[in-house]
Amino acid sequence: MAEYTKNPDVIATLSPEEFHVTQENGTERPGTGKLLANKEPGIYVDIVSGEPLFASSDKYESGCGWPSFTKAIEPAHVKELTDASLGMVRTEVRSTHGDSHLGHVFPDGPPDRGGLRYCINSASLRFIHRDDMEAEGYGQYIDQVEDVA
Repeated sequence: MAEYTKNPDVIATLSPEEFHVTQENGTERPGTGKLLANKEPGIYVDIVSGEPLFASSDKYESGCGWPSFTKAIEPAHVKELTDASLGMVRTEVRSTHGDSHLGHVFPDGPPDRGGLRYCINSASLRFIHRDDMEAEGYGQYIDQVEDVA
């Protein structure tokens, strides 16, 4: 079993936007994230810790301006916290081991897929293509990745 931690060496290499999002609870501008339009098969991991978070087969186009997912690939790697900032109450999503701010989860996702919309900043994620998953130590998740039409 892999061990995931908040890696200071990785944090030191983050771009200013990646640092702002993951370490300072920031948000990238809608429609600007590098992974928003990604339709390749694979998984999305925490850019800081590498813990697996979401599968491409659970990604969908919600129209919100950020990558959206219906569920976490490994629920134990995603923690949900109450966020009362900006004059509203929302549910923040953070990586469990990396403690990176990822985004928020809302109850307005596709009803036939559980009803949740994990609205996630591209800047908090690293994408690993299905072809590279085994070599990068994520082979156990290949069966959860399907081609996305």
